[in-house]
Amino acid sequence: MSASVSTNPALQSTITGYLARQRRWTALEIGFWVLALAAPLLMPGQMLLLNEIAILGLFALSLDLILGYAGIVSLGHAAFLGAGAYAAGLFALHVNADPLLGLVVGTVAATCLGFACGFLVRRGTDLTRLMVTLGIALLCFELANTFRGVTGGADGLQGISMGKVLGLFAFDIKGRTAYLYSLSVLFILYLVARRIMASPFGLSIRAIRDNRLRASASGVEINTRLVAIYTLAAALAGAAGALMAQTTQFVSLDVLEFHRSADLMLVLIIGGAGYLYGGILGAIVFKLMQDAIASLTPQYWQFWIGLFLVLFVLGGREILQVAGQRVRAQISRLFAGKDA
Repeated sequence: MSASVSTNPALQSTITGYLARQRRWTALEIGFWVLALAAPLLMPGQMLLLNEIAILGLFALSLDLILGYAGIVSLGHAAFLGAGAYAAGLFALHVNADPLLGLVVGTVAATCLGFACGFLVRRGTDLTRLMVTLGIALLCFELANTFRGVTGGADGLQGISMGKVLGLFAFDIKGRTAYLYSLSVLFILYLVARRIMASPFGLSIRAIRDNRLRASASGVEINTRLVAIYTLAAALAGAAGALMAQTTQFVSLDVLEFHRSADLMLVLIIGGAGYLYGGILGAIVFKLMQDAIASLTPQYWQFWIGLFLVLFVLGGREILQVAGQRVRAQISRLFAGKDA
């Protein structure tokens, strides 16, 4: 992080030990991913919903990198989702229907957009960043709506037909291939984000969030790192957009709508920002709750979700945190007893 750290062996050893602990896998983490892999067996009739959860989880993970870790507030993250979706959809429609190639194209397109926008949000206050990011998303929406010959406008990109994943697994109407494909991409990109945030770079990002002045005095290149983390977050959002376009085989202006960014903020409120599982857990709760309430009251489901969020913010988070700590303690005792 700075020259003073490299010349202080004790501090360097402390940081190395901390990062090593951050990289270790816990039993709870392993169980989470095993459960995600077994979800098709547990919920065989909900494969399309599971696919939506995996994509939203990746999208929320991307926002958490800049909001939870870097402290960059954004209301226009849908711009990168839309960039990835349209790039992947156009690539499949006019160039090649291979899903993995389309995923790379969508990710690269969003990465380029994120790199360009990163220079706009590295300075200013939270309010300034809110306005800038919101303006970027609105600009992308209007561009997609204006160039209807390319994007399809309000009618969207139609006629997309995807090839087989790895040349072996075709997308089926039940959504099994779509879910396993999206889950695999989510897991791989989660590993990338996990490794980056459990590194000196990740520590410097958190230092910037906590105290920018002190981080700058320690020798951290603030602007460079903010652009880098913003670009990384855009790349993950673009991958989520590409997955959305490929698994639904349709792209419309809806991917650039403001509600996409607003829903994403709600997901992070539910799951918690500042740790990588927050967005994923928030996506699970949000989507399951949305599906359950919409099936009960199709006309008023937004009211009940809003009421839940109000109650959750007022006191539900503390209850869940206490419950989570107790569960982790019980699991730790269980495994400690086995080791003994």
